[in-house]
Amino acid sequence: MTLTNKNILFVIGVSGTGKSTIAQLLAEKLNLPFFDGDDFHSEANIKKMSNKIPLTDEDRYEWLVTLNKLAVDNQETGAVIVCSALKESYRKILENKIEEKVVWISLESSFELLLERLQKRKGHFMPAELLRSQLDTFEPPTKAIKISIEPSPQEIVDQILREYRN
Repeated sequence: MTLTNKNILFVIGVSGTGKSTIAQLLAEKLNLPFFDGDDFHSEANIKKMSNKIPLTDEDRYEWLVTLNKLAVDNQETGAVIVCSALKESYRKILENKIEEKVVWISLESSFELLLERLQKRKGHFMPAELLRSQLDTFEPPTKAIKISIEPSPQEIVDQILREYRN
Protein backbone atom coordinates (compact mmCIF):
# COMPACT_ATOMS: atom_id res chain seq x y z
CA MET A 1 0.00 0.00 0.00
CA THR A 2 1.23 3.49 -0.72
CA LEU A 3 0.50 6.49 1.41
CA THR A 4 -1.93 8.85 -0.28
CA ASN A 5 -4.11 11.67 0.90
CA LYS A 6 -7.07 9.28 0.69
CA ASN A 7 -5.82 6.97 3.44
CA ILE A 8 -7.14 6.85 6.98
CA LEU A 9 -4.03 6.70 9.14
CA PHE A 10 -4.61 5.38 12.63
CA VAL A 11 -1.75 6.23 14.98
CA ILE A 12 -2.02 3.63 17.72
CA GLY A 13 -0.31 2.50 20.92
CA VAL A 14 -0.54 2.63 24.67
CA SER A 15 -0.66 5.83 26.68
CA GLY A 16 2.57 7.84 26.69
CA THR A 17 3.82 6.85 23.24
CA GLY A 18 3.28 10.35 21.85
CA LYS A 19 0.42 9.39 19.57
CA SER A 20 -1.15 12.85 19.54
CA THR A 21 2.14 14.65 18.90
CA ILE A 22 3.18 12.30 16.09
CA ALA A 23 -0.27 12.22 14.50
CA GLN A 24 -0.58 15.99 14.53
CA LEU A 25 2.82 16.40 12.83
CA LEU A 26 1.93 13.70 10.30
CA ALA A 27 -1.42 15.35 9.53
CA GLU A 28 0.33 18.70 8.99
CA LYS A 29 2.91 17.12 6.64
CA LEU A 30 0.18 15.40 4.61
CA ASN A 31 -2.31 18.28 4.83
CA LEU A 32 -4.95 15.98 6.32
CA PRO A 33 -7.51 16.55 9.07
CA PHE A 34 -6.36 15.41 12.53
CA PHE A 35 -8.63 13.83 15.13
CA ASP A 36 -7.58 12.82 18.64
CA GLY A 37 -9.58 9.83 19.83
CA ASP A 38 -9.37 11.10 23.41
CA ASP A 39 -11.68 13.95 22.39
CA PHE A 40 -14.41 11.40 21.63
CA HIS A 41 -14.42 9.45 24.93
CA SER A 42 -17.64 9.59 26.91
CA GLU A 43 -17.62 11.42 30.24
CA ALA A 44 -18.17 8.05 31.94
CA ASN A 45 -15.00 6.63 30.31
CA ILE A 46 -12.95 9.68 31.26
CA LYS A 47 -14.22 9.48 34.83
CA LYS A 48 -13.29 5.78 35.06
CA MET A 49 -9.77 6.38 33.75
CA SER A 50 -9.33 9.44 35.96
CA ASN A 51 -10.21 7.20 38.91
CA LYS A 52 -7.54 4.70 37.81
CA ILE A 53 -10.09 2.13 36.63
CA PRO A 54 -9.18 0.41 33.34
CA LEU A 55 -11.81 0.48 30.61
CA THR A 56 -13.51 -2.76 29.61
CA ASP A 57 -14.30 -3.87 26.07
CA GLU A 58 -17.89 -2.78 26.72
CA ASP A 59 -16.70 0.68 27.83
CA ARG A 60 -14.71 1.08 24.63
CA TYR A 61 -17.28 -0.24 22.15
CA GLU A 62 -19.32 2.97 21.49
CA TRP A 63 -16.10 5.00 21.41
CA LEU A 64 -14.63 2.70 18.75
CA VAL A 65 -17.85 2.83 16.71
CA THR A 66 -17.75 6.64 16.89
CA LEU A 67 -14.14 6.69 15.65
CA ASN A 68 -15.03 4.28 12.84
CA LYS A 69 -17.85 6.60 11.76
CA LEU A 70 -15.37 9.48 11.80
CA ALA A 71 -13.01 7.45 9.60
CA VAL A 72 -15.80 6.47 7.20
CA ASP A 73 -16.95 10.10 6.99
CA ASN A 74 -13.40 11.15 6.04
CA GLN A 75 -12.54 8.34 3.63
CA GLU A 76 -12.87 10.55 0.54
CA THR A 77 -10.39 13.11 1.84
CA GLY A 78 -8.25 11.02 4.20
CA ALA A 79 -7.49 11.73 7.86
CA VAL A 80 -5.10 11.01 10.71
CA ILE A 81 -6.82 9.58 13.78
CA VAL A 82 -5.28 8.85 17.17
CA CYS A 83 -6.61 5.83 19.03
CA SER A 84 -4.99 3.36 21.42
CA ALA A 85 -6.54 0.45 19.44
CA LEU A 86 -5.05 -1.99 21.93
CA LYS A 87 -6.65 -5.16 20.58
CA GLU A 88 -7.10 -6.69 17.15
CA SER A 89 -10.86 -6.82 17.80
CA TYR A 90 -10.82 -3.03 18.35
CA ARG A 91 -8.92 -2.51 15.10
CA LYS A 92 -11.55 -4.59 13.26
CA ILE A 93 -14.25 -2.21 14.52
CA LEU A 94 -12.17 0.83 13.55
CA GLU A 95 -11.56 -0.36 9.99
CA ASN A 96 -15.10 -1.62 9.35
CA LYS A 97 -16.23 -0.71 5.78
CA ILE A 98 -12.88 0.96 4.94
CA GLU A 99 -10.29 -1.81 5.41
CA GLU A 100 -8.50 -1.05 2.12
CA LYS A 101 -8.00 2.61 3.07
CA VAL A 102 -6.59 2.09 6.57
CA VAL A 103 -2.90 2.42 7.44
CA TRP A 104 -1.91 1.36 10.97
CA ILE A 105 1.05 3.13 12.58
CA SER A 106 1.98 1.50 15.89
CA LEU A 107 4.14 3.52 18.27
CA GLU A 108 6.05 1.21 20.58
CA SER A 109 8.41 1.46 23.53
CA SER A 110 9.70 -0.06 26.72
CA PHE A 111 7.67 0.07 29.93
CA GLU A 112 10.39 2.18 31.59
CA LEU A 113 10.40 4.94 28.96
CA LEU A 114 6.60 5.05 28.87
CA LEU A 115 6.34 5.25 32.66
CA GLU A 116 8.91 8.05 32.74
CA ARG A 117 6.91 10.01 30.13
CA LEU A 118 3.58 9.47 31.90
CA GLN A 119 4.99 10.56 35.25
CA LYS A 120 6.08 13.86 33.66
CA ARG A 121 2.77 14.46 31.84
CA LYS A 122 0.42 17.02 33.35
CA GLY A 123 -3.27 17.68 32.76
CA HIS A 124 -4.24 14.37 31.14
CA PHE A 125 -6.98 12.10 32.48
CA MET A 126 -4.97 8.89 31.89
CA PRO A 127 -2.89 8.16 35.01
CA ALA A 128 0.48 6.37 34.93
CA GLU A 129 -1.02 3.66 37.15
CA LEU A 130 -3.01 2.31 34.18
CA LEU A 131 0.05 1.81 31.97
CA ARG A 132 0.59 -1.80 33.07
CA SER A 133 -3.03 -2.73 32.29
CA GLN A 134 -2.73 -1.13 28.84
CA LEU A 135 0.49 -3.02 28.09
CA ASP A 136 -1.08 -6.26 29.31
CA THR A 137 -4.06 -5.65 27.00
CA PHE A 138 -2.01 -4.55 23.96
CA GLU A 139 -1.98 -7.02 21.08
CA PRO A 140 0.75 -5.89 18.67
CA PRO A 141 -0.73 -5.45 15.20
CA THR A 142 0.48 -7.73 12.44
CA LYS A 143 -0.17 -5.28 9.61
CA ALA A 144 1.31 -1.98 10.74
CA ILE A 145 4.30 0.27 10.52
CA LYS A 146 5.94 -0.36 13.88
CA ILE A 147 7.92 2.62 15.11
CA SER A 148 10.11 3.09 18.17
CA ILE A 149 9.30 6.26 20.10
CA GLU A 150 12.94 6.84 21.08
CA PRO A 151 13.83 9.21 18.20
CA SER A 152 12.51 12.78 18.12
CA PRO A 153 8.93 13.31 16.94
CA GLN A 154 10.15 14.79 13.64
CA GLU A 155 12.46 11.80 13.04
CA ILE A 156 9.55 9.44 13.74
CA VAL A 157 7.32 11.26 11.23
CA ASP A 158 10.12 11.25 8.65
CA GLN A 159 10.56 7.49 9.16
CA ILE A 160 6.81 6.90 8.71
CA LEU A 161 6.80 8.94 5.50
CA ARG A 162 9.91 7.15 4.15
CA GLU A 163 8.39 3.72 4.69
CA TYR A 164 5.28 4.55 2.66
CA ARG A 165 6.65 6.78 -0.04
CA ASN A 166 9.01 4.11 -1.38
